[in-house]
Amino acid sequence: MSVSVLIVDDSAVVREVLSQMLSSAPDIEVLGAAPDPLFAMNRMKLRWPDVIVLDIEMPRMDGLTFLRKIMDERPTPVIICSSLTEKGARITLDALSAGAVAVITKPALNQRAFLLEAAKELVQEVRDAARAKMGVVKRISQTSGEPASSPAPKLTADVVLEAPSGLEKYRTTEKIIAIGTSTGGTQALEYLLPRLPPTCPGVAVVQHMPEKFTASFAQRLDGLCRVEVREAKNGDRLISGVALIAPGGKHLLVKRNGAQYVAEVKDGPLVSRHRPSVDVLFRSVAICAGGNAVGVIMTGMGDDGARGMREMHDAGARTIAQDEESCVVFGMPAEAINHGGVDEVMSLERITHMLAGIRG
Repeated sequence: MSVSVLIVDDSAVVREVLSQMLSSAPDIEVLGAAPDPLFAMNRMKLRWPDVIVLDIEMPRMDGLTFLRKIMDERPTPVIICSSLTEKGARITLDALSAGAVAVITKPALNQRAFLLEAAKELVQEVRDAARAKMGVVKRISQTSGEPASSPAPKLTADVVLEAPSGLEKYRTTEKIIAIGTSTGGTQALEYLLPRLPPTCPGVAVVQHMPEKFTASFAQRLDGLCRVEVREAKNGDRLISGVALIAPGGKHLLVKRNGAQYVAEVKDGPLVSRHRPSVDVLFRSVAICAGGNAVGVIMTGMGDDGARGMREMHDAGARTIAQDEESCVVFGMPAEAINHGGVDEVMSLERITHMLAGIRG
């Protein structure tokens, strides 16, 4: 069964390239390309698309207003096609909060070359978006990667740090929480983190998100939460009442410094085709914290985090996966369950309640 797509972008170049690129995939049908949301709405009266690729800044009606209108009238998977600017990042985060399922980051210049180079990744984004459960996206939002010319080789966390060799050498009474998520994760985190009390353990989060977006995302969450939320930097301590978000384009690890847990932010290859990678974070937590840690894997496409969660489980950590009903995409939790590393499966609401009851 083919996936029907509508492209909404005021750039004629972007419309042309995206139309040609997506039409070349045998399982994708491009219904049309509109220069602004008003044109798009007229076209959608004839046939409603399975997926919408949407720019943010457009004439007559901006993309964010159009997105909210879609989510109110007929929730549909929307991929945001946004430029890599600080202003664009803030607006795009508003779009993700409103229900968009993914972000394609495009440069301000040389957009044709960029889109052609990222063709395979963008086609897969559309396929993944078509699987999203929009009822879950809408329910969460009401309550509260990196492109390449071809798929990257699928490396494991071995390329960043060695596998755990046994239980950690030093035990402390301090606990930490490690969370990994992807598609649908921005909405899930906006539900979960504001409900954590300042007494909760330090939290380390990997949310698959491009560079220039994570700083704005952390700032946005910090304004919603009782805990302090910030983009992680080398040497940041994981302490009660603090949540650290992995920077886009960097891996986040947790290390032990005496009796303290500290963040390490580093470059490195893509792991499980991601940077930051959940597998890298979870492995580092398995090594340095063991049974003092709680690991949570939430909504997302693919299998990043499945192996790392098994390593956390084997090191004595408590490991939790979000259930299928409350996930936008059940890929990452399902893979973690299949790898045998999950102790409990819970709804997003139950996960939040459980984490809120832990003291650092």
